[in-house]
Formats: sequence, C-alpha cells, structure tokens
Amino acid sequence: MSATPPERPMHAAPEPSRFDALLPPEIAARAEDIGAAKAALPTVPLFMLSVLAGAFIALGSVLFTTVMTGAGGLPWGIARLLGGVSFCLGLVLVVVAGAELFTGNNLLIMALVSGKIRLRAVLRNWGIVYAGNFLGAIATAALMFLTGQFMMARGQVGLAALTIAHEKCRLDWIEAFSRGILCNALVCLAVWLCLSCRSTTDRILAILFPITAFVAAGFEHSIANMYFIPIGLFIRDLAPDALWGTTGATPDAFPALTWGRFIAANLVPVTLGNIVGGAGLVGMVYWLIYRRSA
Repeated sequence: MSATPPERPMHAAPEPSRFDALLPPEIAARAEDIGAAKAALPTVPLFMLSVLAGAFIALGSVLFTTVMTGAGGLPWGIARLLGGVSFCLGLVLVVVAGAELFTGNNLLIMALVSGKIRLRAVLRNWGIVYAGNFLGAIATAALMFLTGQFMMARGQVGLAALTIAHEKCRLDWIEAFSRGILCNALVCLAVWLCLSCRSTTDRILAILFPITAFVAAGFEHSIANMYFIPIGLFIRDLAPDALWGTTGATPDAFPALTWGRFIAANLVPVTLGNIVGGAGLVGMVYWLIYRRSA
C-alpha cells in the first residue's frame, strides 16, 4: 500500500500548472522510466502495438511514394523535402495514436545501463517489436498491392515504387549501414524531443524537422524498408502487363530488386546501423551526460 499524501491546507494556493517543455535532464529520467515500462509490457499487447507501428510507418511510406510520383520536374532537394514532410505521417501516428516502433525503442538502452531492466528484457522487447513491425509493414504492402494504386497516374505510382525499392537494394553494405546510423539518430532525437512535449501539437512539431531531415537526406530506416522494398517486389513480380505497356518499363530493368538483396544487402545492415545510431549515438550519449551519476 502507498502512503496517503498529506492534505493541502485550506488556505494554501493551488500548485501552478506547468506548460513548458521538460528540460534535457528531465527527459533523460523520463526516457529511463518509459523504457522500463515498455520492457514490462505483456507479449500480446506488445506485439499488437508493434504490428500497428509497422502499418503506421508503411502508411507514411505510401504517402511518400505518392508525393514523389511525378516530382522529377522539381529541383531534387525540393522534391525530397516534400517527400520528407509527407513521411512524417508515420511517426506522428506511432507517437500520438500509440504504437511500439523498433527504432524508437532503441532508447531502452538507457533503462538497461541505469540498471532498471536487464539485457534479456531489452532483447525480448526488440525481438517482439521488430517481428510485429515487419508483419504490419509487409501486410500493408500486400494490401496496397491489392488496391491497384500502383496503376494510378498511368502507372507512374508503380514505377516510382519500383525505382525507390530498386535504389535501396543497390546500396552496398557500408552505405546501407552508415545511412542506417544517421537515420535512427534523427528518429530517436525526434522521439527524445517528444518526451519533452506537453501537447499533441508539440509532438507533431517535434517530429517534423528530424524526420523530414532523414528522409530528405536519403538515410535508411529498417521498418520503412519493410514496406518500400516488398511493395516493389510485389509490383515487379505480380503486376499486370498493363503496367509495363503503359510505362514502357520492364521487370528486367530492376535487376537488384530481389528478396535476397532485400534481406542481406539492405535490411540487415540498415537494422544494425539503426541500433548504433539510436542506442549508441542518442541513448548512450544522453545517459552518459545526464544519468551516469544519478
């Protein structure tokens, strides 16, 4: 039983409400507590929230692909900027609606090194969340294929999806790993900023700039790629002949787009890079600054 707090004297003034954002040391303490709570979530709700997060990030990827379709007439940087803003939908849904995202959960490292949870709990959380994210993202890709949306704009939406997926599979291992590091440093900084926020509006604004930056710069997010590359594979392997006749492209124009390269050349190095960027460059650095002596 918890102790009953003392009653406030009748003449005492009410405590003022605090509307300002948390300061970094307070964010660090909150990150540890939230990490410990996430590690204790039961398996079924944790997995279901993870499936939602995969689907949410996939929806942001759908919007990105749609916005990038036909954007070749714009300066490259402007087109990427618009695509980055559109992709923010994914993390907005994760943070505001509530879901469990592997890349953001790399911040559980703070609760681990503070001694609030054990390594086994971190690995359990990461494993369940990663699997749930994969299911949510690839299921959304399959559903999007069934909608036939890739045939819109005379097949240019499908061609954009194929090009995005193919370019990701063409990266060499070091490029994919390095882009994964920088990507999740920005994603976890967005999550870090959200921990300071007091309102939904604050959270959306906190997400906007870091996420736009990583997308515009061409960095690699493992969960987003669980949508981007499978939808390209579904289109290449299963699209009707009308797509190829309308766009003038052929499946042979995307030789690097294979399931094997998706896993070995993209998903593995990007995932490892995401862990280094999120757990190492953000979680561990802030723990060393603010919580090591706490």
